[in-house]
Amino acid sequence: MDNTDSAFCAIYRWRLHPGSEASFVQAWSRVTELLLNTRGSLGSRLHRGPEGIWYSYTQWPSAEAKAEGLARPSVDPEAWQQLRAAIAESLPELILEPVSDFLAPLPQGGCSSKSMG
Repeated sequence: MDNTDSAFCAIYRWRLHPGSEASFVQAWSRVTELLLNTRGSLGSRLHRGPEGIWYSYTQWPSAEAKAEGLARPSVDPEAWQQLRAAIAESLPELILEPVSDFLAPLPQGGCSSKSMG
């Protein structure tokens, strides 16, 4: 695909408070869906990685679109608060430059049926 010229892509990383994983996933999903459907986001994927770190890969049409989408009032203040309450540590944002894109949508239900416990 060749739509990578001005796209904004980033990885966000967090360590969560023990026991807050399900709440975090619920709130992250709500905020992400609203950003996708109402603010011009191109979507995001949430991943659980080793050493208790959670990762979110996000895409926007451009850095400007991201800034505009997030500058407006919160899409869901309660969900944002739920996210913040679950996060014990936020690691620095990693901004990525798209070079080539062959990412296909995940099958319905995602990659794994592991519990969030």
